[in-house]
Order: sequence, then structure tokens, then C-alpha cells
Amino acid sequence: MANTQHVISLGLSRRLADLLVEEALITPVQLKEALEVQKSGGDKLGSVLISKEFVAEDRLLQFLAEKTGISFVSLADIGDISEEAVAAVPEAIARQKMLMPFNKTKDRLTVAIADPLDVMVLDDLKMLTGCDVIGCLASESEIIAAHEKYYKQETSQEALEDIVAQSAVDEAAAEDVEHVEEKSETANEAALERDAEDAPVIKMVNLIMAGAVKARASDIHVEPYQKELRIRYRIDGVLHEQPSPPKKFHNAICARIKIMSNLNIAEKRVPQDGRLKLKIEGKETDMRVSVLPCAPGEKIVMRILDSSGLKVNMTQLGFEPEAMAVFKKGMEAPYGVNLVTGPTGSGKSTTLYSALANLNTPDTNIITAEDPVEYQLKGINQVQIHNQVGLTFAAALRSFLRQDPDVIMVGEIRDQETATIAINAALTGHLVFSTLHTNDTAQTVTRLGMMGVEPFLISAAMLMVEAQRLVRGVCPKCKEPYEVEKDWLLKLGIPETQLQMTDGGKIVLHKGKGCENCANTGYRGRQGLYEVMEMTDAIRALVLERASAKMIKDQSMKQGMLTLRMCAIRKVLSGATTVEEMMRVTTSDANA
Repeated sequence: MANTQHVISLGLSRRLADLLVEEALITPVQLKEALEVQKSGGDKLGSVLISKEFVAEDRLLQFLAEKTGISFVSLADIGDISEEAVAAVPEAIARQKMLMPFNKTKDRLTVAIADPLDVMVLDDLKMLTGCDVIGCLASESEIIAAHEKYYKQETSQEALEDIVAQSAVDEAAAEDVEHVEEKSETANEAALERDAEDAPVIKMVNLIMAGAVKARASDIHVEPYQKELRIRYRIDGVLHEQPSPPKKFHNAICARIKIMSNLNIAEKRVPQDGRLKLKIEGKETDMRVSVLPCAPGEKIVMRILDSSGLKVNMTQLGFEPEAMAVFKKGMEAPYGVNLVTGPTGSGKSTTLYSALANLNTPDTNIITAEDPVEYQLKGINQVQIHNQVGLTFAAALRSFLRQDPDVIMVGEIRDQETATIAINAALTGHLVFSTLHTNDTAQTVTRLGMMGVEPFLISAAMLMVEAQRLVRGVCPKCKEPYEVEKDWLLKLGIPETQLQMTDGGKIVLHKGKGCENCANTGYRGRQGLYEVMEMTDAIRALVLERASAKMIKDQSMKQGMLTLRMCAIRKVLSGATTVEEMMRVTTSDANA
């Protein structure tokens, strides 16, 4: 049983609660009582069930892990957690989001999470850490215990006495300490603005931005630490550290970027978002700016919006022929719902915009709801979501239906209300595109069910679900072949039927040696991996039966669906990417 002294915040959808009753883990009477307590107190349903002792926390977690497809882990059985893993996530975020990092490799972070329905937290961590983030379900009491063990410093009387005993300063001297009030940030606003307008600071910021554009970066990270300032560019999906100015320039650099983005330079307590436009080497470049208060200072991330990337023809995105046929079939249907899934930075916007560009004709009325509107497209009516004034995705969708649309694009389905309105729009003759945060195509169906969308609505409206990832491509200028043993590839799950052996019984693959063209990384540009599931009659029947994600995926593969790993294997064997990239971006189908 969880330690009830801690605040338990385990989420549970009504659909999952009904499944608890069906599997006799709780009674209908207990569910009714828990719902009444939740309605009056505002706590999450799972938390109420545990606090009322209707179901044990470990049994509920195992049930949730089974239904959501997330691995269950016991932090108590893991042993000591490395300092590298703990340092990857700031204490404030770990406590606020109720998570605990417990394993860290070069480019992958594994975290224990308490709420499997919080679909945004893993994407947020990916943006924060620059790593691929894997979530595992764990007991909240174990996560809190890990916080106390690995984050919280000793504050006991015994520890304090030990510190005093070991210190060179006696207790009398400790009494002679006076707190000096610091000047408010507002008082320094004018000086900060003057610093931001100094020529050296302007030049530094311009160099940082110009360097990122020249390096084809998608993001610029300005990160303060206690004694240093770090600048990193995300190039082809991977962060690369750059030469950084001294730490003393951090406040002036932040102020300069804020001024350019029309943000409040005096406000350092809350996150801020803005935009700016530059002209670099005669080419206009838009940037989306996000400012996040951190312990050592403000971290700034600038997303570089390159509209030229949206002019890619659908056939050049990297779809395999089989996947492209299914995607086009859903795109050209008169009505229905097409969903694009994948983590942040996986190219969902490019895919959606490319699809809309193909549908953008004078006789088609296309309306989109986006948060934010990253690119403005001629001939398409784009609406910026403003949650603060009540213009949510759901509210925008309701208004769209009175605007005589043919095609509707919803930036993201985040809740039951938005999902239901989108599906009803599809059932009344509209073609709907949207995105959802899931790992693969099959989990999209179960995620909608967890949101509370009825299976008959999913079955009736859904046309196609597409999941995608981006892999770095081998640099064409320094690309070179090398041979590997067949057994090594077989251990990675690559089918023997796809291998073409040399006379010596080995397999030829390709990698980049490293050159000026690819900044000595061996990679240049990115290519898409696309897993496209068509909603056939067999899949619709499984949806109506509330089948598991694994059963739906197995049936899709029987129908000929290529998984993300299968697409990656094709690109490895064709020399387009490397085995290392395949392993970094995809999981084996056996473990999916």
C-alpha cells in the first residue's frame, strides 16, 4: 500500500476505471463512491481508489502498465541510481512532474513516471535533455522516496552537528552573519537594456543565430550553468556543443533575445514565448523563442522555422511505396480522420503541411487550428490557439463547422472533447487531419479509448494512422562501404531474407567517414521512417472488441504494414543510414 502521507496523484480515465470493474479488481459500488469523492474533492480517480483502499497501488500500477503498454518498474529493485541519470533532470521538474530518472546512456534517458496518462511529460523531457526518453510506470511512493534519497540534502540535527564539528568556523562566528537584501530585478532593468544594446552583445547574438542557420540547425539552446554558459545547436536531430561566450554575458544575451522577440526583459520568474524574424545573407528566417526560468538563470531555446522544408513533394519525404499508397488513400478520401503520431521533432508538421499542400486547390476550403502557427501557407485559413482567452482546440473546431470547410487540420488531440468533435466532424462529411502523442500506430487506438472515445466512433471515423521518426542520413560526400558479419545483423532482428551477401559471406553496409560537408559527423540531413496502418474491416472489428494494442499491431503486420523498424532496416541495407541510427530511433518489433 502506498504511503498515504504523500500526495498521490495517479490519473485514471473512466474507461480504465470501467475495465477495473470488468476484471473484478473493484466493485461497481466502489467505483461509484470513488467517482463521487473525485467530483467533490477534485483528486484524480486513481488516487481516490488507492486512498480509499479499494485497490492496492502495486496491483493498480500493474493493471495500468498492462493496458497502456508501458513497462512497470520497481525502483526499490534497481539499486543505486547513477549521478549522471539524476543530474539529467532538475529536482524541481522531477518533483513537479512526479518522475525519477534512473538510467542514462549517451543519448537515451529512462525515467520512472507515476501517471501513465500524462502523455506530454516525455516529450517535454526530450526537449529539455536532448535525449530519447523512455518512460516506465512506477509507484509514486517509490518515486518520492528516490527524490528524498538522491535530490534532498541532509537536514537532520545530527547532520548539522557533524557539519559544525568539521567546520573551521566556530558557532559564535556563525551567529555573526547578516542577511543583505538584494536589489530587485526591476531596478536593474534599465542597465540590462543598455547592456543588451551594446555592440559586442548584438554581435555575439547575431553570430550565434547566423551560425545556427549556416549549420542547418533546427534549434538553438542557450543554457546557463553555475560557472559557464553553454550554446548548443540541434543539427539533424542531435545536439552539438558550440563555442560559447563567457558566463558574464548571459543576462545581456538573454535581454537582447527578449528585446528582439518583444518579451518582458524584467520578468525572470515565469516562462515566456515569442517570435522574431531575421534576414541572414539576404534570406528571411523566422524563429520561435521559448524562455524557461532555471536555477542558474534563464534557458532560451530558439526553434528555427525554415519554410523551404515545407515545399517537399510527398514522394520525397521518404515513404516506402507500400506506406505511401495507404497514406494517399486516406489523404484522398472524401471524409474521415487521418492521424499522424510521433514525438516532438519527428517531422509531423512537415508531413501534415505537405499533405495539405497537395489538397490545397481553389475548390477546397482548408482550415487549421494550430498552437503555434509555425508557417503561414497561402490558400489555407490558419487559426492560432489561445487557451488564455478560451480559444482552445475544441472551441476552434466548433467554429470551423460553421465555416463550410472541406478539410480540417487540428494541431493536436489532447482530450476527449477535442477527439469527439473531430470524429463527429469526420462523420458529417469532413476530411480531418490531426496529431496524437503515441509511440506507434496501434497504441493510437488504445490512447483514444483511454481518453474516453467510444470504440464505435473510432471504428466508424478512422481512415488511417501514421507513426513516424527521423533518422540521420549518411553524408553523400564521405560515404564509404564496410563489411559486417551476417550473424551480427541477425542478432539485431534483421531478417536473413533481406541480406545480400558478398562472395566472402559478409554484408556490405555504409557509413560516413566524416568531412567538412557533415562537420565530421558522418551524417548529413534526415530521412523519415513511416509506419502507416490502414483501418481495414479486420482492424475495425478488433477496435470494437476493445482489443489490446499488440493484437491490433499483429493484425496490421499480417495485412502488410511496415513497422518503423522494418522501414529503418530497408534504409540501413540501402546505405541511406547506419545501424547505429536505426538502434537509436527505433525499437525491435518484438519489444514494441
